[in-house]
Amino acid sequence: MLVTSKELFNRAQKEQFAIPAANFFDLDSARSYVNVAERMNKPLILAFAQAHMDMMSLEEAALIGNYLAKKAQVPVVLHLDHGQDEKIIKQAIELGFSSVMIDASLDSFAENVRRSKVISDYAHERGVVVEAEIGFVGSGLNYENHDHSDSVYTEVTDAVRFVEETNVDSLAVSIGTAHGFYKGTPKISFDRLAELREAIKTPLVLHGGSSSGDENLHRCATEGISKINIFTDFITAAMKTIERESPTDYVRLKKLANQAMENTLEHCYTLFATK
Repeated sequence: MLVTSKELFNRAQKEQFAIPAANFFDLDSARSYVNVAERMNKPLILAFAQAHMDMMSLEEAALIGNYLAKKAQVPVVLHLDHGQDEKIIKQAIELGFSSVMIDASLDSFAENVRRSKVISDYAHERGVVVEAEIGFVGSGLNYENHDHSDSVYTEVTDAVRFVEETNVDSLAVSIGTAHGFYKGTPKISFDRLAELREAIKTPLVLHGGSSSGDENLHRCATEGISKINIFTDFITAAMKTIERESPTDYVRLKKLANQAMENTLEHCYTLFATK
């Protein structure tokens, strides 16, 4: 069933777990994620990033996402991840995405507030929820959406002011993770997470979940984060399986890749204590 994340996040906050936001980039990846969610009877955030529009159009992503979400027996949120262009975000809303992210984190605080409020007002009038980002989750070695890699931690006072002025439904915060591959396990500031969780009631989101370490992710999920984004871990698992199994035909290759992504999502559900 296609839903927004509002009720799911309310429950996640109360029962201290996180929901995986699995980034899809084709029909196979999207279908694999939904298969796992249904098999495990768990909610899912099916996310499509604006940065992946070179692999699949927004219209195609909407058709695939809406079809799979509506026929699923579990709650599925169709989410636009890292929307940077107002036109794209509004188009996603019109195409049936139930959740959108406005990522103006590289702008000044005032401009981030202004742009996020515009999208928040527009989306709420149409029954769609909005995520924004404050601070900046930088990149590891391969994140394709930003030009620099330095993370900027989210300031608590800024977060409080931001949610008050924008009325966004969830907030992506920077506490030490980064997009893409890591050279090692990141050091996450759980003190900063605790401060943010204490200061605001808005559900918190973690970007850059891939390769952040099982213990780190479990602690984030049970100590205040309601959604954790995963992408790189899926494609890494698929490539490692292909390299290990050395399939000799394309159909076998696809099946191996899909199974590897399913196994990865199953592991995420366990780590995140998703209910």
